[in-house]
Formats: sequence, C-alpha cells, structure tokens
Amino acid sequence: METPIYVALSRQMTLRRQLDVISNNIANMNTTGFKQQRMLFTEFLERPGMHEQVSFVQDRAVVRDLATGGLTQTGNPLDVALTGHGYFTVDTANGPRYTRAGNFQLNDQRQLVDGGGLPVLADNRQPITIPEGTRDIKITGDGTVATELGPVGKLNIVTFKNEQLMTEVGSGLYVSDEEPQPAPADTKVAQGMLENSNVKPVVEMTAMIDIQRQYQSNQRMIENEHERIRSAIQKLGRTV
Repeated sequence: METPIYVALSRQMTLRRQLDVISNNIANMNTTGFKQQRMLFTEFLERPGMHEQVSFVQDRAVVRDLATGGLTQTGNPLDVALTGHGYFTVDTANGPRYTRAGNFQLNDQRQLVDGGGLPVLADNRQPITIPEGTRDIKITGDGTVATELGPVGKLNIVTFKNEQLMTEVGSGLYVSDEEPQPAPADTKVAQGMLENSNVKPVVEMTAMIDIQRQYQSNQRMIENEHERIRSAIQKLGRTV
C-alpha cells in the first residue's frame, strides 16, 4: 500500500471521530448546562496526483467551548443558573463532582439534590437541608440559600485554573485533578432560571453535512488510488 492511501485513511479516521463529536453535540443540544465540543488536530498536505490533494491528519484532543449558554426562565425557585465561570459542587460516592446544571430539587430528606439525586454541597462541604415546614426558598446572587426562617447554607461554587483539563464523567458531571478555587466575583447565581446548552443546532447540522461530503470524497480518492495500483500491477505482470 502506498503512502497516499495511508494519508487518506488517516483523514477518514479523523472525520469519523469528528462526526462522533458533532453527533454528541446534537444529542445534547437540549441538555441543561452542556458545553459543545470540538476536535483539535494537526494536518499535513499530500499531493498524490496532479489535481488531487489529501491531508495526513492527527487528532490531538477534544476541547470544550466554555461560553455560557443562554438562560431560560422557569419560575421554579429550585432552578438556578450561573452567569460567568464556575461550577456547582455535588457529592458522590467517589468524592465531589462539578456541574453547570442547576435543575435542583428536594429529596425525601429535604436535601437539595441535582437532577440525578446527588446532594448539592454548601461551602462547608455539607449537604444543604431545607427545614421542615418552610416553603419560601430564596437563592441570592452569591449562592446563599435561605427560607423564611433565615439562611440555611451557601452553594459551593468553584472554578479551576484550567477548565479544559476537567474530565467529563457523564450526566453533566466533571472531575478534576486540580484543586478547586473560589469562583470569580462576577459569577452570579440566577434563581428561577436554567442555563441552556451552548450548542448551535444549525451550525452542527451544517458541519455534519460537510463532514459526510468530505468522507465520501476521500473514499473516492482511496478507491481511485487502489484501482491505479491494481492496474499498474496488472500491466507490470503482463510485461514480465
């Protein structure tokens, strides 16, 4: 097999992975707090023929677009959104995890929990419990949770020096090897609102169509190159 086919195959493998990333973006376009992803790769050009051009491609990483998604007003006092950089902290069996999804609720113990039932942690690293019989829940811009009886805790909102190094572990949760830092002062909590995904469906669908066309074009180049090699071998065999 000659180098042009290897080069074309490298491009096809990258296109396949790009398609997986875009498909995941589209699947999560309605997921609260989801951040769209993009592939980071290096590309080297190869010209196997007079008018053909293919690329040798190596994918390096998948990066997240950390831009804040639009906010939707829900009117639910347990729904909260972050404006600016930062993550809510929830408790798991494997330690704290971090999320942008603020669709909270109360469990049967009246603990504030996320959509998956994980306790939401206060800045003292303890679950936030709403006193029995209270109804009026207020969450202020700095994350303080209070009822008509007074404050009950303050949401533990943190950030990280390099958010791109955070690992997604499913259900909108992230983990990091870095020590969490307090969120910037300009990060505020908006009660009764949820952060939308920052995926732009039209852009993703357009990218998907473009990748499919590139894949088909690349496949034709591979087939043409294979036919050229086969024809050359046949001709060489007849002259021997």
